[in-house]
Amino acid sequence: MALNRRGIVGLAGAVLSVGLLLGGVAQAQADSALPAVQKSGAVEYLSGGIGLDESTAIQSASRHWPLSLVFSVQAAPRAEYASDVKLEIRDAKGAMQLETTASGPFLLARLAPGSYSLRATLAGKTLERKVQIKAGSSARVELVWPAGTNQGKT
Repeated sequence: MALNRRGIVGLAGAVLSVGLLLGGVAQAQADSALPAVQKSGAVEYLSGGIGLDESTAIQSASRHWPLSLVFSVQAAPRAEYASDVKLEIRDAKGAMQLETTASGPFLLARLAPGSYSLRATLAGKTLERKVQIKAGSSARVELVWPAGTNQGKT
Protein backbone atom coordinates (compact mmCIF):
# COMPACT_ATOMS: atom_id res chain seq x y z
CA MET A 1 0.00 0.00 0.00
CA ALA A 2 2.88 2.40 0.79
CA LEU A 3 4.33 1.76 -2.67
CA ASN A 4 1.01 2.65 -4.31
CA ARG A 5 0.70 5.82 -2.27
CA ARG A 6 4.29 6.77 -3.19
CA GLY A 7 3.53 6.02 -6.85
CA ILE A 8 0.44 8.25 -6.74
CA VAL A 9 2.40 11.07 -5.09
CA GLY A 10 5.12 10.70 -7.75
CA LEU A 11 2.55 10.72 -10.55
CA ALA A 12 0.85 13.81 -9.09
CA GLY A 13 4.23 15.56 -8.92
CA ALA A 14 4.98 14.67 -12.53
CA VAL A 15 1.58 15.94 -13.69
CA LEU A 16 2.11 19.19 -11.77
CA SER A 17 5.58 19.63 -13.30
CA VAL A 18 4.24 19.12 -16.83
CA GLY A 19 1.40 21.58 -16.13
CA LEU A 20 3.83 24.23 -14.89
CA LEU A 21 6.11 23.65 -17.87
CA LEU A 22 3.24 24.00 -20.35
CA GLY A 23 1.99 27.10 -18.53
CA GLY A 24 5.46 28.61 -18.83
CA VAL A 25 5.57 27.80 -22.54
CA ALA A 26 2.14 29.37 -23.05
CA GLN A 27 3.27 32.51 -21.19
CA ALA A 28 6.46 32.69 -23.26
CA GLN A 29 4.40 32.39 -26.46
CA ALA A 30 2.05 35.17 -25.26
CA ASP A 31 5.04 37.37 -24.39
CA SER A 32 6.61 36.78 -27.82
CA ALA A 33 3.35 37.87 -29.50
CA LEU A 34 3.51 41.27 -27.78
CA PRO A 35 4.61 44.23 -29.90
CA ALA A 36 7.82 45.98 -28.84
CA VAL A 37 7.68 48.36 -25.90
CA GLN A 38 8.36 51.92 -27.02
CA LYS A 39 9.30 54.98 -25.01
CA SER A 40 8.20 58.60 -25.27
CA GLY A 41 9.94 60.74 -22.70
CA ALA A 42 9.55 58.92 -19.39
CA VAL A 43 6.49 56.94 -20.55
CA GLU A 44 6.80 53.36 -21.78
CA TYR A 45 3.97 52.12 -23.99
CA LEU A 46 3.06 49.48 -26.51
CA SER A 47 0.47 49.57 -29.21
CA GLY A 48 -1.00 46.99 -31.55
CA GLY A 49 -3.50 44.18 -31.53
CA ILE A 50 -3.72 43.38 -35.20
CA GLY A 51 -4.24 39.63 -35.42
CA LEU A 52 -5.54 37.19 -32.85
CA ASP A 53 -2.19 36.24 -31.26
CA GLU A 54 -1.13 39.84 -30.73
CA SER A 55 -4.52 41.05 -29.47
CA THR A 56 -4.78 38.09 -27.06
CA ALA A 57 -1.25 38.75 -25.77
CA ILE A 58 -1.97 42.46 -25.23
CA GLN A 59 -5.24 41.77 -23.44
CA SER A 60 -3.46 39.27 -21.19
CA ALA A 61 -0.63 41.71 -20.43
CA SER A 62 -2.95 44.68 -19.83
CA ARG A 63 -3.47 43.88 -16.15
CA HIS A 64 0.24 44.59 -15.58
CA TRP A 65 0.08 48.09 -17.09
CA PRO A 66 -1.38 51.15 -15.29
CA LEU A 67 -3.39 52.25 -18.35
CA SER A 68 -5.09 50.14 -21.00
CA LEU A 69 -6.88 51.80 -23.93
CA VAL A 70 -9.16 50.16 -26.48
CA PHE A 71 -10.19 51.96 -29.69
CA SER A 72 -13.28 51.03 -31.71
CA VAL A 73 -16.03 52.35 -33.97
CA GLN A 74 -19.72 51.66 -33.37
CA ALA A 75 -21.08 49.14 -35.93
CA ALA A 76 -23.85 46.58 -36.14
CA PRO A 77 -24.03 44.05 -34.56
CA ARG A 78 -20.99 45.11 -32.46
CA ALA A 79 -18.20 47.66 -32.46
CA GLU A 80 -15.25 47.19 -34.81
CA TYR A 81 -11.67 47.75 -33.66
CA ALA A 82 -9.93 50.90 -34.89
CA SER A 83 -6.27 51.75 -35.47
CA ASP A 84 -4.29 54.81 -36.58
CA VAL A 85 -5.74 56.76 -33.65
CA LYS A 86 -3.79 59.90 -32.81
CA LEU A 87 -3.44 60.02 -29.03
CA GLU A 88 -2.38 62.72 -26.59
CA ILE A 89 -2.14 62.11 -22.86
CA ARG A 90 -1.60 65.11 -20.58
CA ASP A 91 -1.08 65.17 -16.81
CA ALA A 92 -3.17 67.26 -14.37
CA LYS A 93 -0.94 70.30 -15.03
CA GLY A 94 -1.49 70.01 -18.79
CA ALA A 95 2.02 68.74 -19.55
CA MET A 96 2.19 66.31 -22.48
CA GLN A 97 3.09 62.83 -21.24
CA LEU A 98 2.52 60.82 -24.41
CA GLU A 99 1.84 61.76 -28.01
CA THR A 100 1.66 58.93 -30.52
CA THR A 101 -0.42 57.24 -33.20
CA ALA A 102 -1.75 53.83 -32.16
CA SER A 103 -0.75 51.05 -34.54
CA GLY A 104 -3.70 48.90 -33.49
CA PRO A 105 -6.85 48.90 -31.37
CA PHE A 106 -4.95 48.52 -28.07
CA LEU A 107 -2.48 50.79 -26.31
CA LEU A 108 -0.90 50.06 -22.94
CA ALA A 109 0.99 52.82 -21.08
CA ARG A 110 3.10 52.96 -17.92
CA LEU A 111 2.00 56.20 -16.30
CA ALA A 112 2.70 57.34 -12.75
CA PRO A 113 -0.30 57.51 -10.41
CA GLY A 114 -2.31 60.69 -10.96
CA SER A 115 -4.99 62.36 -13.07
CA TYR A 116 -4.71 62.48 -16.85
CA SER A 117 -6.62 63.87 -19.83
CA LEU A 118 -6.88 61.73 -22.96
CA ARG A 119 -7.49 63.18 -26.42
CA ALA A 120 -7.92 60.59 -29.16
CA THR A 121 -8.58 61.48 -32.81
CA LEU A 122 -9.74 59.10 -35.53
CA ALA A 123 -10.55 60.31 -39.06
CA GLY A 124 -10.80 63.91 -37.81
CA LYS A 125 -13.22 63.12 -34.96
CA THR A 126 -11.88 63.64 -31.43
CA LEU A 127 -12.94 61.99 -28.18
CA GLU A 128 -11.77 63.28 -24.81
CA ARG A 129 -11.73 61.44 -21.49
CA LYS A 130 -10.34 61.90 -18.00
CA VAL A 131 -8.67 58.98 -16.25
CA GLN A 132 -7.32 58.44 -12.75
CA ILE A 133 -4.32 56.13 -12.42
CA LYS A 134 -4.04 54.56 -8.96
CA ALA A 135 -0.92 52.88 -7.59
CA GLY A 136 -0.99 49.10 -7.94
CA SER A 137 -4.04 48.96 -10.20
CA SER A 138 -4.87 49.10 -13.89
CA ALA A 139 -7.32 51.57 -15.46
CA ARG A 140 -9.10 50.55 -18.66
CA VAL A 141 -10.66 53.13 -20.98
CA GLU A 142 -12.67 52.21 -24.06
CA LEU A 143 -12.96 54.92 -26.69
CA VAL A 144 -15.80 54.26 -29.13
CA TRP A 145 -16.42 56.58 -32.09
CA PRO A 146 -19.84 56.93 -33.77
CA ALA A 147 -20.70 54.60 -36.64
CA GLY A 148 -19.18 55.62 -39.96
CA THR A 149 -16.25 57.52 -38.41
CA ASN A 150 -13.62 55.67 -40.42
CA GLN A 151 -15.62 54.75 -43.54
CA GLY A 152 -13.20 56.53 -45.85
CA LYS A 153 -10.30 54.51 -44.43
CA THR A 154 -8.99 51.49 -46.31
